[in-house]
Amino acid sequence: MAADRDFVPLSLCVLTVSDSRTLAQDGSGDYLVAAVAGAGHRLHARALLPDDRYRLRALVSQWIADEGVDGILVTGGTGFTGRDSTPEALLPLLDKQMPGFGELFRALSFEEIGTSSLQSRAFAGLANGTFLFALPGSTSACRTAWERIIRTQLDARTGPCNLAALRPRLRE
Repeated sequence: MAADRDFVPLSLCVLTVSDSRTLAQDGSGDYLVAAVAGAGHRLHARALLPDDRYRLRALVSQWIADEGVDGILVTGGTGFTGRDSTPEALLPLLDKQMPGFGELFRALSFEEIGTSSLQSRAFAGLANGTFLFALPGSTSACRTAWERIIRTQLDARTGPCNLAALRPRLRE
């Protein structure tokens, strides 16, 4: 952490994609909400939607269009089953992809779950100046992504560089 930089709280949304969970059973969403707050950021909104690419696009598009939203954390729908459609739903919304996120996430996941990490289609990118991170639905995967990548990149004090510090220039 760079001592000469101030922490800047971001406004983040959490979306769980699941056909089987309710908010009462949403351990991954609960983890992300607690992690966001624990890091000093603000929860702008939280939702749970079934794995329906058009409903996902509609809600995420609404959040992307809201200038008060700095980032979106999506959990679920990144696997290979027939209903997993988070990448197909949300990748078309991105202005820029962040390939390094998915690559790094899978490398870190390999340390934890071995070759099963190849089943993850986790990704990240930027849409209308809003960061979007799409994570697997398991709480352990969300923990890995948050604790080992996202938390520090959304902290303006992280050196030598971080995503949070780019915010003023994202819509140039």
